[in-house]
Amino acid sequence: MQLINQMRLEFLSIPANVAFARVTVAAFASQLDFTLADLEEIKVAVSEAVGNAIIHGYEHVPDRFVRVYAALTLDTLEIRVEDDGKGIEDIERALQPAFSTDAERLGLGFVFMQSFMENFRVESTMGCGTTVIMSKSTGNSMARASKAT
Repeated sequence: MQLINQMRLEFLSIPANVAFARVTVAAFASQLDFTLADLEEIKVAVSEAVGNAIIHGYEHVPDRFVRVYAALTLDTLEIRVEDDGKGIEDIERALQPAFSTDAERLGLGFVFMQSFMENFRVESTMGCGTTVIMSKSTGNSMARASKAT
């Protein structure tokens, strides 16, 4: 896979930066031939990953940093969202629909990320943080579109 572009963002763990991350990554992804629906799915996935870092990883502590990396190949966007927060004790359990450590949350963030992205992985170490790695390719979105017609 030939890398054609990449970017890095690092920002404070404040809720306003969820929107910043989502539109920045979507604008970056638009260099490839993604559909508008694909770009919306990418926005949701990035929002959920960044929101999880802020809410669960850092427990709303506003002076920590979230890092977002994105890379483009000829037909694929890869995204990594990292925090240095508390980590996830049981990733398998956290990936289950409706599981949340916050009673006010629905526990669907990982479900959305998994359904909107073609590849999805979570790495986490207690006390050291979490990394969400996900990717989406334009070729597969075109295949989905042709199946729908």
